[in-house]
Amino acid sequence: MKESCALFGVYAPGEDVARLTFFGLFALQHRGQESSGIATADGERIHVHTEMGLVSQVFDEQVLGRLWGDIAIGHNRYSTRGSSSPANAQPIVVEGPTDRIALGHNGNIVNAEYLRHKLEGQGCHFSTGTDSEVIANLILSSTRKTWIERIKYAMRRLVGAYSLVLTTEDTLFGVRDPLGVRPLCLGRLDGGWILASETCALDHIGAQFLREVEPGEIIAINSRGMKSYHEKRDSRRGLCIFEYIYFARPDSIINGRRLYSARQAMGARLAQEYPVDADLVIGIPDSATAAGIGYSTKSGTPFIEGLLKNRYVGRTFIEPDQRIRELGVQLKFNPMPEIIDDKRLVVVDDSIVRGTTTPHVVNLLKKAGAKEIHMRICAPPIRYPCFFGVDMATRWELIAAQKEVPEIAQFIGVDSLGYLSIEGLIESVALPKELFCLACFTGDYPVPVQLEMEKLALESKEE
Repeated sequence: MKESCALFGVYAPGEDVARLTFFGLFALQHRGQESSGIATADGERIHVHTEMGLVSQVFDEQVLGRLWGDIAIGHNRYSTRGSSSPANAQPIVVEGPTDRIALGHNGNIVNAEYLRHKLEGQGCHFSTGTDSEVIANLILSSTRKTWIERIKYAMRRLVGAYSLVLTTEDTLFGVRDPLGVRPLCLGRLDGGWILASETCALDHIGAQFLREVEPGEIIAINSRGMKSYHEKRDSRRGLCIFEYIYFARPDSIINGRRLYSARQAMGARLAQEYPVDADLVIGIPDSATAAGIGYSTKSGTPFIEGLLKNRYVGRTFIEPDQRIRELGVQLKFNPMPEIIDDKRLVVVDDSIVRGTTTPHVVNLLKKAGAKEIHMRICAPPIRYPCFFGVDMATRWELIAAQKEVPEIAQFIGVDSLGYLSIEGLIESVALPKELFCLACFTGDYPVPVQLEMEKLALESKEE
């Protein structure tokens, strides 16, 4: 799975807001590696710079020097709707008849095509293929008098997942959808205010974490201070459980729980649910390291780093030649035969999606001499696709939708396979089940996706 996009926003008169945003995005690089961008506002104009690549590739001193103002928003992207191209990089700047906004979006709008069709009928023009541009045009097309009312107008029409940072010439806004599918938090830095996808970004710039932006909440920050507004409150919540399993950095805090301790608890619960006689425990780095330690502690089986990760295999614009390409996961992982030779291994990983990468990892360990391999997965079997901003797979591509667990074990080449139960996952997170979207495991979507899509198709035909 690819990570969710990263959002960062700052209102801090007198500070170098572009530089603060650069370091905030740098801390959130794990959430998106395709493109990066920063938009600033100086009270009269909006300045923007976006490019394909990592944060450190996109910005330098010269670029940051051109981004000045009291407000900045930043975005790291991976594509969910709209191709991976420079035109789709964010923040996007969109102009209406009288106004201009810059917007960064994390999530996915289920009814984006329908809304786009309606907006085009009203005379709106689109220059990208993103649902983020649909959101921006929806806000700008409203005839409401205030920005808050215009954002509320858009929220009433959007179906799906959206955490947003957006700026006008003089006001910074943070918005979270009523289900709270994607995270967004609020922080304080001296006299300024910070919005970020994760608390780790606040830590890196020395900001104080205040609270999370609530589902359905709009935060407005300008020279008059910070104000909070609520459009609507949905009785159901839908925070993506994969923020706890994989997406968020382990040093971040969501809903009062640090991710590292939650992942340790997942590993410990796996040791309870699927014990096995083994010599060593390995966590697939880096996302399953904490869970591997948890499994080791609970089972009493020693934990080792028998599989090392090249942490610099990020996005690159240099294509490997065919020989290197065929090496596949060896570009990313390298086993240590001296440690794992003739050993019975418990290998802990965060998830199995298509089942294409895991067999290669297993093969690496076997070539390094592993005697037995017992795979333990921190997520329950993924049987349903995501419609809310995770580039997962179609259902026919999901291995757990096509095969039973023993068949998957045989396919990936392991001696045994154990998936964490949904009950065990929720107990590990130690938060109410009702807070989360578990649709990729259960098919129970927080928004009735199929019904919504059928309804929109019918309305479109009637028009």
